[in-house]
Amino acid sequence: MIRSLLLVAALALSGCATAYPPEPPPAPVAVEAYAPPERELMVPVQGGEVYVRINGDLDAAPPVVFLHGGPGGTHNGLASMLGLADERAVILYDQLDSGKSDRPNDPANWRVERFVDELETIRQTLGIERWHVVGHSWGSAIALEYAAKYPQHVASTVLGGTYINTERWIADANILLEELPQDVQQTIAMCETDAPPPAEQCSTATDAFYAEFNRREPPTATLRAYSERIGGEGFNPVIYNAMWGPSEFRSRGSLNTYDAVPLLARIDGSRTLFLIGQYDEARIDTVEDYVNMTPGAEFGVIPGAAHGFMTDRPMESEAILRAWLARHDAP
Repeated sequence: MIRSLLLVAALALSGCATAYPPEPPPAPVAVEAYAPPERELMVPVQGGEVYVRINGDLDAAPPVVFLHGGPGGTHNGLASMLGLADERAVILYDQLDSGKSDRPNDPANWRVERFVDELETIRQTLGIERWHVVGHSWGSAIALEYAAKYPQHVASTVLGGTYINTERWIADANILLEELPQDVQQTIAMCETDAPPPAEQCSTATDAFYAEFNRREPPTATLRAYSERIGGEGFNPVIYNAMWGPSEFRSRGSLNTYDAVPLLARIDGSRTLFLIGQYDEARIDTVEDYVNMTPGAEFGVIPGAAHGFMTDRPMESEAILRAWLARHDAP
């Protein structure tokens, strides 16, 4: 290093100094990829076929199956939990009309009981006797319905980002809206009228709500790379609008009167975990009420995360789920 500096100084004094070639640009940082599927299959269900991917040994311990939100979402964000496959099989799937699954877009399929039967068909197809059922958002409604209908096949139930009642969900969304700036509140209120402002204005205001309560971290390069690699048609707004509606703040679809709260009394509370983010759209006060209706149930809150806690805080989410699943493997 000293000799190099002396050489530069000598060249400068002689009037023929030259610059060193520029440092090569840093190598691009490798994107840590979610594990590729070890097994993929299309499972025939009522209405079409659904995409299922599996990592890990189905016989090592009771597997865990993850149910995505929506309706109309995909399994992609739940791939952040694939690290659990070192202890048990992790099963991810796209519900009918979503992601890589068939997309008939037939309203006859958009019934809660059909989604529950879809999950049971996957279990039967894979030959699994007992599994852990982890639902997120709309997926938690399916998980609760499934646990009430098929308790003999459920090792434990996780109701993540808990949506099980439309009236409470909308009430909570409007309570949270009051925490945002006044102009955002006013814009969203106008967007819910019959004469809304331009769509771009409504989208900007809704994005402000999502940034606080839906997902606090932008999609990572890992998630973007996974979504591109796994393919599929992604989110389906047709089924979302038909079953829910155009916004978080009012439901006009078939779920507008949905209420699965009475089912809490029919499931095994000692094997039920409610799990939300600190800033979740599923408000802590509401979920505490659900916990109190489910004797023996446990309640976890992921610090710093919003509704999408598995992508906001994947390490913390995986750690909580890993411990929970291990504690409830035994019959």
